[in-house]
Amino acid sequence: MGRYRKILVAVDGSDSGRNAFRQACRIGRQDKSWITVITTIPIFSDQFDVLGIREKVSRALTAEGEKILAGIRAIATEEDVFIRTILEEGTPFDTIVDTAEEGNFDLIVMGRHGRHRIEKALVGSVTARVIGNSQRDVLVVPGSSVIGWGMILVPTDGSKYSMTATDKAIDLAGSYGGHIKALSVVDVTEEFQTEAPEAVDRMIETGRGYVDQVREKASAHRVEAEPIVREGETYRVIVDLAEQQKADVIVMGSHGRTGVKRLLMGSVTEKVIGHAPCPVLVVRE
Repeated sequence: MGRYRKILVAVDGSDSGRNAFRQACRIGRQDKSWITVITTIPIFSDQFDVLGIREKVSRALTAEGEKILAGIRAIATEEDVFIRTILEEGTPFDTIVDTAEEGNFDLIVMGRHGRHRIEKALVGSVTARVIGNSQRDVLVVPGSSVIGWGMILVPTDGSKYSMTATDKAIDLAGSYGGHIKALSVVDVTEEFQTEAPEAVDRMIETGRGYVDQVREKASAHRVEAEPIVREGETYRVIVDLAEQQKADVIVMGSHGRTGVKRLLMGSVTEKVIGHAPCPVLVVRE
């Protein structure tokens, strides 16, 4: 069944991080999960030793980290969940990824700080780096949104990565009595549509094949799945449909890139995360 037994929540003192923790609590109560919360303080260079203030800076940062975790423990009391907290020194995405791997966590939960232009640009952010480098599923929670599994939107392009996301979505829907909307997007320019309408028609048929495959697979697990094919810019179609249909969560695959491409620069996944009105679950292969 599609349940998460060990959840790692990364917090940074922001409202978004606190809400992400509350949503992790919600999952934890449903799944009877173990929840660990991590916050990271930076490592400073040797120049602070020369200036004679390294110890003072370190104490101040540690105090700030402890304050953040104290706030999280207060929320845990409100939510009536038991948690473990970790304060680490280091680069945030490294400590999150390493802790998730070493602790064999099933899911990493992180907040998204907003929907303003700068906040949408996740390139180089902790969130993008965690998604690009971790082997664990990552749930990104925007603003004050609430997680649920009632209506799950699954974009599919027929790749093995989107099929992995489909399997997870079916598992989650089956576990919680939800349903799925399977979406395939035909993303071509107006010029291409004008010059090669037959090719566009073939792409639409291919897309229908992808979503019908999801419907058949879901049906075999007694899960309802509605197939949808739309034309337009891929990330925008996904985000708009999620808003129109009031999706509880978008489930997407991660393309498992390596090296610099792990930052997910310009990818559909990154853009969806930056603009989505609901949480986005990125599923690892």
